[in-house]
Amino acid sequence: MAYLIIDDDEDITDLLQQYFAQFQIELAVALTPSQGFALLQERAFDCLILDVMLPEMDGFAVLKRIRKRSNIPIIMLTARGDVTDRIVGLEIGADDYLPKPFEPRELLARCQSLTRRASSDKADSGLIAYRGLSLNTRSKRVWVDDREIHLTSMEYDMLELMASNRDKVYSRDDLLNELKGIDAELFTRSIDITVSRLRQKLRNSHNRQFIQTVWGRGYQFVGEDA
Repeated sequence: MAYLIIDDDEDITDLLQQYFAQFQIELAVALTPSQGFALLQERAFDCLILDVMLPEMDGFAVLKRIRKRSNIPIIMLTARGDVTDRIVGLEIGADDYLPKPFEPRELLARCQSLTRRASSDKADSGLIAYRGLSLNTRSKRVWVDDREIHLTSMEYDMLELMASNRDKVYSRDDLLNELKGIDAELFTRSIDITVSRLRQKLRNSHNRQFIQTVWGRGYQFVGEDA
């Protein structure tokens, strides 16, 4: 579990890092919005803790920018007493807010609640979402970088199988056994060719490779959490 906090108060961020570590939760720290944006580009986080009062731009502007690209659970920290600020934050995409000063224990509990809710919502909606890739298992539609792509039934079934079991290594025989009966064409076409075509269609703006070859063993889906 990894969270990100964007807050320029180093006393608070140091305290929270130490507290969260007791619960095996990594807390990455960004002291400015630009540092936060860079970290969000580099890796996936389970929750974002966002202060309202920041250098470069305020937390509301940061929130709007993040919400254009990500549904990461976000809890805002505010030292302001104005209820309007809290309402605005919720209206433009924050999931929760906590006024300063606060107890680290309460912040952790709220973050954990948001991450559990996010996981449950994804399961209920039939959505499989990774950074740069999402599948709707009900409609069998796929998007890469918010651009819908079209797959054959064989390609889609292979992608859904692997994306539903991230990090599991599938041999060629595993894929044939899992997918047989879904598409008989699998038995007359090469698994390797199907994977190659799927990789080409899934290529995104960052050239991220969602399906990797594990030499001597098979293939593995390696998407990052959205």
